[in-house]
Amino acid sequence: MNPESKLIGQEMETLQKIVDMVTQFVVTYSFQILGALIILIVGLKLSGWLSRLVLRVCEKRNIDITLSKFFASSVKLMIMVFVVIVAIGKFGISIAPFIAALGALAFGTSFAIQGPLSNYGSGLTLILTRPFVVGNTIQVQGVSGVVDEIRLAATILSTEDGEQITIPNKHIVGEILTNSFENRIIETSVGISYDDDPEQAIEVLQQVLNRFDEVRKDPAPQVGIEAFADSSINIGLRYWVPTKQYFQTLYQVNLAIHKALAEAGVHIPFPQQDVHLIQEKTRD
Repeated sequence: MNPESKLIGQEMETLQKIVDMVTQFVVTYSFQILGALIILIVGLKLSGWLSRLVLRVCEKRNIDITLSKFFASSVKLMIMVFVVIVAIGKFGISIAPFIAALGALAFGTSFAIQGPLSNYGSGLTLILTRPFVVGNTIQVQGVSGVVDEIRLAATILSTEDGEQITIPNKHIVGEILTNSFENRIIETSVGISYDDDPEQAIEVLQQVLNRFDEVRKDPAPQVGIEAFADSSINIGLRYWVPTKQYFQTLYQVNLAIHKALAEAGVHIPFPQQDVHLIQEKTRD
């Protein structure tokens, strides 16, 4: 027998042993495997159904959507853990060594995963204390947006431009947080000439704001003299609009203000400076 035939024979013998081992395992544990698969499938279906049931019950009782999702996901996770334990038990395997091994592994890797763990801890703090909920507008760490979802690891925001911002929860807890709920404030000003009547200008600006449905009536818009500048009387405006329509409303209101002031004969002056020239007489 040549070396190549001998090598092929050894490979075929090894392959046959593997097939025999797999066959013996399937024959010996076929019912256990089938039972474990059935338990996993039933458990998966049951956990999903119970999770949806908990979510519906929370919605009927008007429980906050953030807590509702947390309760539903927690129920699903606990059921799946229990199902996996039962499925492993079908093979006659004790889970105690696995738990001990997982405990040792968790202890050994705890220093390496301090960041993710702190995110989960912070996420649980946010869910329980609820400094904000889904639908609120928050500003933290220099970013702002509407809260779409609060997860254990991170909080998801969305902006007027359709951008999605993911903030790790450890960067929210303990930081200065601004929550303006469903709306966002616009603060701007427009200058009018000193020759014009500021009361007339304020009335015109109030009328402009009242024409926009996007401008919230509660709290009411604020319009008044903000400052006496060098070339103009600055009329300040403060009004609330939906966060997802912030820039759209700002631009439309500014255009309407310009048109309304022009129609009312109120002038927006150019910046100007008075320059005085002093001429010295020369001696003969």
